[in-house]
Amino acid sequence: MKSLLFASVLLLVSLLLNAQSNLSELIKENAGAVACSHTRQLMASASKNQQKSHAGQNIDIIYSRAEWFINPSVLYINGAVTYYFKVADNQLSQISLELDTSFTIDSVLFHNQLLSHVDSGAYLFNVSLPASLPFGTVDSLTIYYQGVPNGSGFGSFIKSSHGGVPIIWTLSEPYGAREWWPSKNDLSDKIDSIDILVTCPAAYRAASNGVLVNEFQSGANKVYHWKHRYPIATYLVAIAVTNYAVYSEFAQLQNSMVEVLNYVYPEDSTFAVQNTPTTITCLQLYSDLFTEYPFADEKYGHAQFGWGGGMEHQTMSFMGSFNHELISHELAHQWFGDMVTLGTWQDIWLNEGFATYLTGITYENMPGTPYWENWKQGKIGHITSFPHGSVFCDDTSSVSRIFDGRLSYSKGAYLLHMLRWVIGDSAFFQGVRNYLNDPAIRHGYAKTDDLKYHLEQSSGKNLTGFLNDWYYGQGFPIYDFEITYYAGNVLQVVINQTTSHTSVNFFEMPVPLRFTGPFLDTTIIFHHTASGQVFNVSLSSYPDQVEFDPEKHIVAQSTISTNVGMKQISGANGIKVYPNPAEDVLTIDLMKAENVVYHIYSVDGELIMTTESSSKHCDLSIEKLPAGVYFLKAILSADILNYRFIKL
Repeated sequence: MKSLLFASVLLLVSLLLNAQSNLSELIKENAGAVACSHTRQLMASASKNQQKSHAGQNIDIIYSRAEWFINPSVLYINGAVTYYFKVADNQLSQISLELDTSFTIDSVLFHNQLLSHVDSGAYLFNVSLPASLPFGTVDSLTIYYQGVPNGSGFGSFIKSSHGGVPIIWTLSEPYGAREWWPSKNDLSDKIDSIDILVTCPAAYRAASNGVLVNEFQSGANKVYHWKHRYPIATYLVAIAVTNYAVYSEFAQLQNSMVEVLNYVYPEDSTFAVQNTPTTITCLQLYSDLFTEYPFADEKYGHAQFGWGGGMEHQTMSFMGSFNHELISHELAHQWFGDMVTLGTWQDIWLNEGFATYLTGITYENMPGTPYWENWKQGKIGHITSFPHGSVFCDDTSSVSRIFDGRLSYSKGAYLLHMLRWVIGDSAFFQGVRNYLNDPAIRHGYAKTDDLKYHLEQSSGKNLTGFLNDWYYGQGFPIYDFEITYYAGNVLQVVINQTTSHTSVNFFEMPVPLRFTGPFLDTTIIFHHTASGQVFNVSLSSYPDQVEFDPEKHIVAQSTISTNVGMKQISGANGIKVYPNPAEDVLTIDLMKAENVVYHIYSVDGELIMTTESSSKHCDLSIEKLPAGVYFLKAILSADILNYRFIKL
């Protein structure tokens, strides 16, 4: 990168000096965040498998002021980023930050002094300080830069258009922040507070994080000043600039009134106004189930942008559309991903699994609609469409693997649904609330072990085996059921299990079976701990059908769904029974003569009649039986067979 000065360096120097004069005020305003941020950084750094860059590991960023000039007609960015930081090393002599080499760093200013900077890699640049700073020192510097962004990933910094009008928008997840602004983009240090000032031609508006505290004319341009006073991960900082139409809605929560601020394309404003009110019901639902919306004193918002999906930028999600699933998903991220952010990209399910599951929960809270059942069936079908794949992300260098829809989203969501099934609703929701409110991770970073800890505490269960199977392991169970009926309404249930992938030998799960008949509808949960396990259950009457997992608690495949699966009397077994339905006589033909005892039972298991025969051919008189459903049980020398028939 070249080392040139802005033409407007004197103006920016004055802005920096003004910012430095308010340092004490900023530290006072963010005292709590500053106090815990360094602890969070050290805790995260000590954790294994932490995804790190080499940037900024010796500083804790406590405040940032970003000033950008954006013209959406031109793919170009001109800016200055000021960092207030706390020294996290014994002696700090050099600071490394990330910025793509497509940019020119015009200067780095420190105490009104220009510092030297050296490229040290594709994204890294090093800044040498004039003297070492001791541990705990709070100081600041400003980087002035400009250039044409070289976007990758999901976009990073994109110029496109809508309705013939240009738009520029950013999307930094997972690694794209360095492709449009100098930053420390890892998962160990949130920026504790940020101000964003965007200057653009007066025909446009700029959307960003936090609260719009000021907008003013500056010649032919307008300046938009957004202020956010919560810790924020670098990848969640965002801007979008175009000719937005603006409207607000309001959600009444238990303790606050939240503004829902919408920045939408003028040509889509009618459609948006019709659809964004679902945000209010979702805000209320999530606040009631988990904890009140974490940024209630600022806002929640939508900014339309030129991408097919959405992105949960903190306090203002960027939206490609305004359908229910997208609105509910991106809003859920404000709790799961923004307030509590994944501590490593291997744990992406803590973001995407939760957001996907909360969309399902919105459907669960729409009684009388088919959406909840359809959502569950769709997710199971998606997950089981391939036999392999873990929720644990085993390749964080691949953006497509991180955001694998089947694994990080669908299976991650169903992992939560199965956890809820295993530990129960009360323990699940209490555990998640405790996870969100844990002072060590609230407005910080978390990993799977943090969620595991809180769910174990709320439930009293050890979840290590469950997570080894469902989080680290691949695939799903495949069940086969052998069900035999005995006199007295006793069923023998044998549950066999194979697995779709060799990484898991056996999935230990509570397995529900629903037994139904004319006078029967009951669900029994079998605590399945080994393949081939045998269970004997007594029912009030004979079941017509057996259904595996009727409420879809488990990701699995099964050989039964709506039939009992009993051995039936048929020609294949050397016996033929006919006709069915029958009016006066039920005829039985054997392959050979042998002694057979025939029992006829009513649907509620009452023995109606018994007949013995040693002939190959037997006619059972049923003319005196009332019309209805009956069961014939044939006890042979080497087998017991059952047959369902209808008496006309």
